[in-house]
This record gives sequence, C-alpha cells and structure tokens, in this order.
Amino acid sequence: MNFNSSSVRKSVIALSIALALGACSEPPKNEQVTVEVTAEQQAQQIAAQNPEQQNNPFFADYDTPFQIPPFNKIKDEHYMPAFEKGMEQHLAEIDAIVQNSDAPTFANTIEELERTGKLLSKVQRVFYNLAGSNTNPQLQQLQRELSPLVSAHYDKINLNQGLFERVEAVYQARESLDLTAEQLKFLEDTRKGFVRSGALLTAEQKEQITQINSELSQLTTQYGQNLLAETNGFELILDKSDLEGLSEGVIQAAASAAQQKMDAAETDEEKAKYKDKYVFTPHRSSMYPFLTESARRDLREKLYNSYIYRGDNDNEFDNKAVAAKIAKLRAERARIMGYETHAHFVLEERMVNTPEGVYDLLMQLWAPALERAKREVADMQAVVDAEGHDFKVAAWDWWQYAEKVRKAKYDLDEASLKPYLSLDNVLKGVFDTANKLWGLTFVELYDIDTYHPDARVWEVKDNDGSHLGIFIGDYFTRSNKRGGAWMSSFKGQSNLDGVERPVVVNVCNFPGPVGDAPALLSFENVTTLFHEFGHALHGLLTNVTYESMSGTSGPRDFTEFPAQILEHWAAEPAILKTFATHYETGEVIPDELIAKLLKASKFNQGFANTEYLAASLLDMDWHTLTADDELQDADKFEQASMAKIGLIDEIAPRYRSTYFSHIFAGGYAAGYYSYVHSAVLDSDGFEAFKEAGDVFDPELAQKLRTHVYEKGSTEDAMTLYKKFRGRAPTIDALLKVRGLDGSED
Repeated sequence: MNFNSSSVRKSVIALSIALALGACSEPPKNEQVTVEVTAEQQAQQIAAQNPEQQNNPFFADYDTPFQIPPFNKIKDEHYMPAFEKGMEQHLAEIDAIVQNSDAPTFANTIEELERTGKLLSKVQRVFYNLAGSNTNPQLQQLQRELSPLVSAHYDKINLNQGLFERVEAVYQARESLDLTAEQLKFLEDTRKGFVRSGALLTAEQKEQITQINSELSQLTTQYGQNLLAETNGFELILDKSDLEGLSEGVIQAAASAAQQKMDAAETDEEKAKYKDKYVFTPHRSSMYPFLTESARRDLREKLYNSYIYRGDNDNEFDNKAVAAKIAKLRAERARIMGYETHAHFVLEERMVNTPEGVYDLLMQLWAPALERAKREVADMQAVVDAEGHDFKVAAWDWWQYAEKVRKAKYDLDEASLKPYLSLDNVLKGVFDTANKLWGLTFVELYDIDTYHPDARVWEVKDNDGSHLGIFIGDYFTRSNKRGGAWMSSFKGQSNLDGVERPVVVNVCNFPGPVGDAPALLSFENVTTLFHEFGHALHGLLTNVTYESMSGTSGPRDFTEFPAQILEHWAAEPAILKTFATHYETGEVIPDELIAKLLKASKFNQGFANTEYLAASLLDMDWHTLTADDELQDADKFEQASMAKIGLIDEIAPRYRSTYFSHIFAGGYAAGYYSYVHSAVLDSDGFEAFKEAGDVFDPELAQKLRTHVYEKGSTEDAMTLYKKFRGRAPTIDALLKVRGLDGSED
C-alpha cells in the first residue's frame, strides 16, 4: 500500500484532485508573477509577527543534509502556527494568480499554480506522516482540529471561480499553444481536477460540497483514531500455563511485550498486572504467530475475535455509524457532482473505469478462489478429524491447521525459514535487487536525526554515483503506529525550478528483535517489504518536471504495479541465495528449503484470494450505493454483501467495514480492487522477464525504469505499460501464479 507521495495535498481530502499539477519546461522569466521571498526573509517576517515562533523549524529552510526534516527540533506546538501561516500564504499566492492583469498563459497560471503552497505542503508532509507512524494524544487532537480547517482551505482553492476561469482560458487555447505532450496532459489534468472538485457547479452546490467535504474530513479522522484505539485497547494477558504449543521465539516476544507494558506502567497496580505475564495483541505481528502455534483453541478464538470485531463493539470507538455515514455522504456528493455513485466518480480516473468493469474483474477470480478455499477447508478438517477432535474448522483455526497441512503437503515449516530472514538480510536482498536491475546503491547514514529510534536512513545513489534520493525505513510495530504497511514521502521530486530529489519513507509493522536475536521475518513479511520498497523505488526513480505528476501520482490501479512486480524477485533463488543466511551459523539457505518454498508458493491461495476479493467486493458495494439509498446498518449491509457472493463462514473479509481504513480513512474508496488489477499487470509484466530467460534482463529492466518508475502520471497508464511490455496485459499469468487456472487441481 502507498500513501500518495507526489502530493500530500492530494491525500488530505478525498475529493481534492491535485490543485497544483505540473507541466514541463521552465517558463520565460518575464512571464512569472510571483515575487520571490527568501526563506530567511520569510522567517524574519513570521518571527516579527509571532515572536514565540521564531524557532519554528518550518519557517526556514531545513538546515539538514538532503533537506530531511529536522525531527529533533520539531515540537507539537510548531504544527498549528505553521499550518495557519501555510494556509494564509497559500491563499495569498492563489490570489496573486487570480489578480494578475496579464492574460492567462500556461506559465503565469498553470505553472504558477504548481509553485503555490510550499510552506503548507512542507508542514503537512511531516504532520500527516508522523500522525500515522508516531502519533501521540496531542497530534491526535491536532488532527481532529485540523481536519475541517484544511478541508475548507482546499475547497476555497478548488472552488475559486476566478482561478478556474484562468485555467479554463488556457485550456480552451491549448491547441494554439506550443506545448509538449507532458505539458498538454498536465494542463488537461489540471482542468479536470478543478472540474472534478466542483468548479462547474452552482454557488449553492459548491456550498453543499464544501459542507460535505468538511464533515467527511472529520469522520475519516474519527474512523482512523477509533480504529487505533480499538487495536491498542485489547490485550490477551497470559500465564505460563497458557502457552502450550508456542515456540520459544513467540514466547520471548510475548514476554518482551509484557515487560514493555510493565516498564511503561505508572502505578504499582498496573505493573503487577504484567509481572511474569505474556501479552498478545490484535496487531498482526503478534496475533498471527499465536493463531498459528497456540494449542489453546479457546484463546485463539478470543484473540481472533478481538481483531475482527475492532470498531464493532458498541462502545465509544464504534465505527459502524461512522462508516455508514461516510458512504452516505460520498454518495450524496457524487450526485451533486453529476455521478450515479461514488464509485462512478472515482473510477472515471482509473484504468478499469466503470463499476461494471471492476465487478467483472473481481468475479473472474472469485469463483475459482472460493472453490479452492472450500478444498482447503476440507484438507484442514481432515487433519482435525485425524487428530481425534470433535469440532468443525472455524475462522480462528485457519492459521494453525493451514500450517499443519502445509507441513504435511510440502514439508515446509514457516519457523524453519525465519532464521534465514533477518531484517538486515532482507534489506540486503531488496537493495541487491535494485542494484542488479538498475545499478542503484544504498549507503546507510548514521548521523541523521529521525522521528523514532527504529527509523533508519539511507542515501540512494544512481548507477553513475549521483545522488538519487533519501530512503527511510521504519519497520517495527508499536502502539502509536497505525496498522499495515505503506510508503510516503517527506519531500517530493521536481525539476521545475532546479533539481529536487525526494525523501521517501517505508513504514511497516514487523515484529521487532527479541533478546539477542535480530528481527526475524516471515516470508509474508519479506514480500511486504519488497512490495513497499517497490513503491519507494517509484518515488525515488521518478524524474519529471512537476512534483504533482511525480512518483505514485497516477491511477491507483497502476501505481500498485511498480510495487507488486518487485515482489516476484523476493522468491527468486538467485536473489534468495545472496541474502538468506542463517543469523547464527551464517549458512546460506539450502536449495532444498528454497525448493520447498517455491513448491508451496501456491499454497493457501484459496484463502488469500477469497479474503482479499471479499473485501474488494465489500468496498464496491459500499460505494455503489446511491444518494437515494437510506443510511445503512453497517453490520446488516456487510452480512448481505457477503451472503450475495457466498463467502464461507471460515473466512472473513480481509477488512470488515469497521476496520477497513483503506476505504474509510484512506485513499482506496472504490479502489481496493486496485491490487488485483495491478496483479494482472505485475504477473504479466514479470512473465516478460521469464520469457527473456533472465530475471535481470538489462533491456527489459531499462524499459521498466524508463516507462514506469520514472514517468509518474506524465502519460496514460496503459500507454506506459504497453511501452514496457510491448502489448496490453492478459489475466492468464495471474491465474497461473495464484494456482487458480486449474493446474493445481
């Protein structure tokens, strides 16, 4: 998953569609209208007006290497003044464009628009990144306060009639302008962004849109904070007698979690609660090992249910009404905008551009995935029966009995892999992959202040040794980090006013090191790391003129492609043998273990595909509601949605409505299907390397870089794919990769 790195402005509000999009060449100097003010002058002006903020690090150029934010100097009290001043300056910059007496031109309107809002973007990048990865009660309160303010701010710009009229004038004259193909697309995207934000609506409709956006901003913030509270609000505190079946590493991790809780406790009573105990939580890095190994079926059920009922406990953090209201407001906004549903509005800008097209794609996979899942249940039930148990396999049994089936069928034990997959080993592997493909090198920097001790920093250099960007990795789970894994950025890439290279971050939730051992990853963790690093490479390799078109700024169902194709290299024997060495003995991973891993690669694909597709279909059902539909009861709506497709009881959607933050607190509404469409692209794309007989084929690697990783949204997504692949994608490779083509029957 990625948090759109090319423009934080795009990700703050669901409806705002890049008010500052880019173009191509530097404009003639005599056409620029902005009066340049140096960072020092700006800081002096602000300090004079606000003496207490004279040390606010946002009000001056960062005095750090590579313009990495000075995290050690940024305090919670710095954010609000920087937001306020940033919004004030942004509106003044917009007003200067609108009030310009010269006729609208590409340079004085479109390109000047791209230059606006720099201070606001600067503080937003830090604030929203840290609110997700290193939050605290003060940041959460600020988030609630800022949500309606920032939403209203962007609506003032997106719905500014004078600004739109200048953009429209340039757009109408486009055929007479000497624009490059990139500039023309930039102009078209800019104009489309305003139209899709409501520029053509009546004054009354614009006011309605503004009110809806403000309410949605508050609700999505509430949803995310509720989910974090629910995830952190449950602990399974166990005695030593409850640990039957658990491996030593899992036990040590649980003991370490209890110790951390005890160390953080403020009273003796609280400390006693964790003394000599073992703690498991609904965080996946804690829950999945327990579900896989624990012999206590009652405890597996308890922990599993704590996960799937997050936000559905009828308490102060309940998300049922919040989710339903978000869906209702989105439908109402879509109607005002002239669309049948929110899905119709969103998909207009995607590669699969209709709800019917999305449903058709998902259902092509649903039937074979569900059938395979049912066979997997039968295999697990056979093991249960053979063990002499008298129970029917339930959802909380899946991890344990799937692992038993895997051991029996493939003689592969996940625990046997982990010693070879330390975090440092896997990082070496993904860096080696980028080096073999494009000659990139990674130099770790140890003298950089980061926002958390877990975060690490690397300078990324291109194949000629030149600086390409900064990569930050933040890999371990913690209570003040939201769940999941994502990519974002603290600084974007641009060539508009000189070369600006990016500062990119990957955030994950892997289990941390326990005792003297390094952090050991499951192979699922490994593919997640490769995936997110694929997003990071998309942000690092991008090379466009305008920040708003850089990196991951394209259609959601295309931007997952550069991430997902990198996953294929994670299981390549040539790569595995370069990094997978036993952390204690130094032994290289045996060929026999690699063979077992590859043989088992299609194992459990019924479950994996079914839970994902169920969530994707649930997303589409929520967002094909019309404005005339009544406010839904979230639980009943979800039950009906899943009954319609025949989801079996043993599997829950990967995300239920009350903790589906991708769509209710993130940018994936009517777009969670994107992963499967990108999977069509990545499976088909990697097949090209297989056909070439070399997974590091230099010609294909260069095409992938030139036509995908470097291009951002400067060209049509399907055009870019065809330039890389030489043709349109087919679904055949995906069905084969996932074992859904019948070959595994």
